[in-house]
Amino acid sequence: MSDPALADESVGIVGAGIGGLAAAAYLADAGADVHIYERQPQVGGVAGLIEEDGFRFDTGPSWYLMPELFERFFEDFGHQPEDFYDLVRLDPHYRVFWTDGDSVDIPADTDRAAAVFDSYEDGGAETFRSYLEQSAETYDIGMNRFVVPNRSRFRDYVSLDVARSARGLSLLGTMDDHVSEYFDHPKLRQIVQYTLVFLGGAPHNTPALYNLMSHVDFELGVYYPQGGMYEVVEAMASVCREQGVDISTSTPVNGLQPQADGVTVNYEGGRATHDRVVCNAPVAHAERELLPTGAVDRDPDYWDDRTYAPSAYMCYLGIDGELPEFEHHTLVLPTYWENHFESIFESPHWPDNPAYYVNVPSRTDPTAAPEGKETLVVLVPIAPGLNDDEAARERMRADILDSLAAHVGVDLRNRIEFEREMCVSDYRSQFNKPEGTALGMAHTLFQTGPMRPTHRAPGVDRLYYVGGDTNPGIGVPMCLLSGEHAAETVIEDAKESSVLGRMRSLAR
Repeated sequence: MSDPALADESVGIVGAGIGGLAAAAYLADAGADVHIYERQPQVGGVAGLIEEDGFRFDTGPSWYLMPELFERFFEDFGHQPEDFYDLVRLDPHYRVFWTDGDSVDIPADTDRAAAVFDSYEDGGAETFRSYLEQSAETYDIGMNRFVVPNRSRFRDYVSLDVARSARGLSLLGTMDDHVSEYFDHPKLRQIVQYTLVFLGGAPHNTPALYNLMSHVDFELGVYYPQGGMYEVVEAMASVCREQGVDISTSTPVNGLQPQADGVTVNYEGGRATHDRVVCNAPVAHAERELLPTGAVDRDPDYWDDRTYAPSAYMCYLGIDGELPEFEHHTLVLPTYWENHFESIFESPHWPDNPAYYVNVPSRTDPTAAPEGKETLVVLVPIAPGLNDDEAARERMRADILDSLAAHVGVDLRNRIEFEREMCVSDYRSQFNKPEGTALGMAHTLFQTGPMRPTHRAPGVDRLYYVGGDTNPGIGVPMCLLSGEHAAETVIEDAKESSVLGRMRSLAR
């Protein structure tokens, strides 16, 4: 909806990730003249696409969760998701193989899922339902009172309504402690905590607040957009263009220069000054590399003291023959996974017995691979900052192929027709991710809510941040909200500037 405060404003967006695309759409809809600068040849940022030899891979996010937030975004522009892509609800949601030889499917139906819990622990079904009830309550309070509203600053939390809501949330304990109050069996604890990897955390350092992810997992459903997650990216880009957004790909930005009445974007081949700029590049990169030294009002050591989410060893494989051993989403877990999390957060090193994820979208979407073949993606969470030279990558590749043969019962070594990798140094060089994190800042207690970077760049007027490093955080649904919130912040400031301008005119 057009807003007079933005009618004559030019806004630059640095980066066409999910947050940048969302912010661009909202700001253009409000009346701004919006231009996106994207360094890659395609939009989407980490949520990219590989297409080669008939195989198609999403390079980044592959889980479609919280469908109501996708609906919210598209409805704001007069659309439904189905205008752009077809959604399939997955059943089972995923399959788990443990390295002790055990395996289980997690069904979409909660009653059948409860039966799975009952098979591992006496009273497991009843405890599971109790856990989900508490998870649903946390989700309702957390989303409706804290996440969906634009509360990115401490002062946004200082109200009686927020204080009352906070009493319903467990903020200080860890997920490890919270889950142990419900379940004794280590495998059940893993099942309700594996989604923490999506938040870039571990059970011992993620606030119990994030038990809400079990409501997302078990009750809201796991979906897949036919054609892959990149269909969502392309749909968002279509919405942007409908609103009149200009998108320049293959246009790296190498500097941001604050001005008295705007911000100059220095990009490869030129420069442009905008009234306001929204930066979807990693915030650490923006403040360390793009802005002049000392421009932001932040301690120089701030970024050295952050806890970053894991990086990843990613392996994209085109496989000859079918893979019935896998579901669309498959987890391979050691019975005890503490050592893997220790290798990420406590004493960084390549894991010896990793927990990892396998995505085989061609099990659901036959267009993802040639007939009689499959696309398979392996993701191994690893510590950011690791040395990922050729030898280290080759060791991990060999370990994973050995593990799949031993624990899933499928030997891929002579069936690989296409292969590509991504790892720490790629996230650092291609996406400017600090320490090569694949996600951004982890959702630890002191990096949650108002303790994440706000949408306003501290000390730099007319510069804003959007994306997973800002509130509300990591993940495609959260980045959609981040874009909406960043746009609201820009509009709020533009209105204030407009009022001040009129007051100055009257004073003359």
